Amino acid sequence: MFDRDDLERIRSAKEEWEEETLSPTLERFGEREERFTTDTGGQEVKRLYTPADVSDLDYLEDLGFPGEEPYTRGVYPTMHRGRLWTMRQYAGFGTAEETNDRYQYLIENGQTGLSVAFDLPTQMGYDSDATMAQGEVGKSGVAIDTLRDMETLFDGIPLDEVSTSMTINAPASVLLAMYVAVGDKQGVPREKLRGTVQNDIMKEYIARNLYIYPPEQSMRLITDTFEFCAAETPKFNTISISGYHIREAGSTAAQEVAFTLGNGIEYVRAAVDAGLDVDEFAPQLSFFFNAHNNVLEEVAKFRAARRMWARIMEERFGAENPKSKQLKFHTQTGGSTLTAQQVENNVVRVAYQALAAVLGGTQSLHTNGKDEALSLPTEESVRTALRTQQILAHESGAADTIDPLAGSYYVESLTDAIEEEARGIVAEVDERGGMLDAVESQWVQRQIHDVAFERQREIEDGERIIVGVNEYRVDEEADIDIEEVTEEDERRQIERLESVKAERDDEAVEAALAALRDTARGEGNLLPPIVEAVKAYATVGEICNVLRDEFGEYHPGSAV
Repeated sequence: MFDRDDLERIRSAKEEWEEETLSPTLERFGEREERFTTDTGGQEVKRLYTPADVSDLDYLEDLGFPGEEPYTRGVYPTMHRGRLWTMRQYAGFGTAEETNDRYQYLIENGQTGLSVAFDLPTQMGYDSDATMAQGEVGKSGVAIDTLRDMETLFDGIPLDEVSTSMTINAPASVLLAMYVAVGDKQGVPREKLRGTVQNDIMKEYIARNLYIYPPEQSMRLITDTFEFCAAETPKFNTISISGYHIREAGSTAAQEVAFTLGNGIEYVRAAVDAGLDVDEFAPQLSFFFNAHNNVLEEVAKFRAARRMWARIMEERFGAENPKSKQLKFHTQTGGSTLTAQQVENNVVRVAYQALAAVLGGTQSLHTNGKDEALSLPTEESVRTALRTQQILAHESGAADTIDPLAGSYYVESLTDAIEEEARGIVAEVDERGGMLDAVESQWVQRQIHDVAFERQREIEDGERIIVGVNEYRVDEEADIDIEEVTEEDERRQIERLESVKAERDDEAVEAALAALRDTARGEGNLLPPIVEAVKAYATVGEICNVLRDEFGEYHPGSAV
């Protein structure tokens, strides 16, 4: 990208600067006594970057233009100048009624997309009255037992006018079926439904552990969802391949990219092996990344991920449709970076993380509430989190030009470094037989745990400063409101479930579950019978138990 003679002159001039200008200053004043490395990767951050640090960069091959391969600079030609990112606030707690109230509040305050948090029993495929659910109903998200709950959750919210993201994985097909059924009841054509279902079981095996079925059967549910949505809900993203939880577990930025794209490779391979055309389903794939505190490292991470995915889809799978090669992603600010100490500092952390996501070209964004290290966020804290995005969009200027940090010698050099490291990790995963084998052997988990252990050691030894935790501490107690879910909320949810069971047509439920069982034993697509089961008001637990009976449950270390 630069003339060889110009580069030599720059190198020579830098040496002269170091000797004549820098050296006397260093001798007199020195530099801060701390390591200058990237936040997670440990890559040395040089004192100064020049064109010589990106001398191998080919502008058209490695950067190009927005909306064109390799999509380093963005997947759309106008990016945020044409349309701002979707502003989502991840929300869900207690009952469907309470969560609907929060959604209405957020929409009134300018939120442009919904993001559903489900409670732990729902995520594990248990009903609220199950023994395993006791004490957890509505605590980490909204409790959804039947289609009645889903109808209440979206009461007054027309599904043809809103985009909805659902963070659900093992029972993703069931909750997606409920969403489709609500749309049917509202009279919304399925092709108009917009949103994303997370549906990413690989990262559950890696980081979150909220899995139900063994990998092979889980992959069947995922590829069946790809096929169903390609035909029925073409505007709905069928999976959100998630690096967020991998990063929350302690990974580096490069590991987040590598393991996330490695999971993506596994899903695409499974779908192709199942007979699906890559250019039919790949445009509906989406990704989900974390945004941490080191703004420039995060921007470089997003740019590297886009470039890598475009090349992976073309080189490995022969994708021809440009949309199959576009890495579209949602970002959430880093929950693990929030501190219970001096919670007001979290507002600042979230703002910088959101800035990184926008400068990196995200398609949608969730900003965490300042109090999420302590409890579910209050209305006041989610409003502040939403206002953070709105100020970023309308007052900061960050969204006024496309890829504003492109051409920065440091950012381009760091983008290359993250891509190089991530490619090396993906190559090692390939040598280990792919992500399924690498996860089953616990190799992936060990890589992440090693990094997490070292990071915690650095914090405890004071090598890594966390403001308000190991430096700049105060003794005063935080005086803030806490959002709580009570035992009364759990009791009301169980009563609601009992009421639905008493009112529904039991014969219709049994027939629908029998049809699902027959399909599970065969090779047909599981989504149509699941849709019919939820329309008969079969519960999440009843549907998941049919699949538990037929597929078994996953236990780490068992054969893939």
